[in-house]
Amino acid sequence: MKKKILIVDDASFMQKVTSDMLSQKYDTICASSGEEALALYEKEKPDMILTDLLMPGMTGLELQKALTERYSEQVPIMFMTADEREENESRGLEGGAMDYIRKPFNKDILLRRVDNIIRQVDRIAGLKLVAETDRMTGLLNKASAQHVLTELCKKAVGTLMMVDLDSFKLVNDIYGHGMGDRVLIRFAEILRGVVRSSDVVGRMGGDEFIVFCRDIRDEGIIAEKAAAINSQVLTMAKELMGDEMNIPLGASIGAVKVPNEGTGFDQLYQKADHALYGVKQNGKHGCAFYSSSSAIEESVSAKDSANTIANARKILDERNRKPGAYALGFESFRSIYRFLIRSIENYHKVFGLVLFTLVAAPETVEAFAEVLSSSLRRSDVYTKSGKYQYMVLLAEMEDADEKPILQRIIDNWTATGKGNARDLSYDTIIIHGENL
Repeated sequence: MKKKILIVDDASFMQKVTSDMLSQKYDTICASSGEEALALYEKEKPDMILTDLLMPGMTGLELQKALTERYSEQVPIMFMTADEREENESRGLEGGAMDYIRKPFNKDILLRRVDNIIRQVDRIAGLKLVAETDRMTGLLNKASAQHVLTELCKKAVGTLMMVDLDSFKLVNDIYGHGMGDRVLIRFAEILRGVVRSSDVVGRMGGDEFIVFCRDIRDEGIIAEKAAAINSQVLTMAKELMGDEMNIPLGASIGAVKVPNEGTGFDQLYQKADHALYGVKQNGKHGCAFYSSSSAIEESVSAKDSANTIANARKILDERNRKPGAYALGFESFRSIYRFLIRSIENYHKVFGLVLFTLVAAPETVEAFAEVLSSSLRRSDVYTKSGKYQYMVLLAEMEDADEKPILQRIIDNWTATGKGNARDLSYDTIIIHGENL
């Protein structure tokens, strides 16, 4: 794509001559005054400006100053003039002009000077991009995101969101840091795809990201974006790690409306973080908006609670107790595993962990779950950890041998007529203080 040059001159014939000289290599647009150039710059965003120095109304120097003040940065600009006075050239260069050319000019000299400016601008832009972006994901890095959002929150309307990639550490632990990097790169792509190009997306570090959606404060729209992110994360994870992947990857999002909840970035960031914490405490993989009322309710909830210890036990107790082992979802199973690890560290407990793998038709997999439930003890716990896999925690192993328990499972599985010992393999480990 050709670079775009804005030519500013009050003489129409000079506009045409200059445009003809540049048009084979660059796209050109023309303005007859400084005021017109300001409006065109906002609309066209040219790569550089080539402007006459002395014009009626707004001069080239005044145009340069107005652009710098309006955009808070040096706009690539080159002056052209028939004026021989060196003080004007000096004033232009001191104001930030990148070059100066006297009329009438030679086509080759003009092209060479414009080429030099464009190359210099591209080099500076490249260095700036490297300094501002996260090297892995290509998103704004933490420092740049904070700078951009600090200014944006002062004047913009929208929603600031903190986004946390749930259970990411397990990817590194199980599949290695190379896979973790690939997940982060793809997650950044998901975030960019869900928001618009005018929105701001940055990586705050690790698995924490930040997003600002301009002109959107509708909670329903943000909830739709959160659902889309979570759906795409699951698809992405299975593409990278296979359908058997059972890490509960997803995104938790804390959101805050701007300027409803303030215009200071630090204050808004804390409020989004508060909302994110609420999502994390309530199952993850979702989105919540900060509200001052919910913060107040949370701060007085302990004082207002009418629960007694008896009521608390009623809430915690298992309803309709059934015989056999306890079937749990993977997250709950993992929590119990971690609790048992702590028990070993503090109380020298011993427990067994078994991974069963079936080589069987899909319709028989659920039948194996029934065998586990009836064959294990009430103190044991199991979960489905893959399409053809189950994990089992054998609690209270001090006085028990896992072999009779495993043999009972195999015998009962064979007795169903839906499988046999050849269809079933398992790995087992007895966990105690010495092998932590």
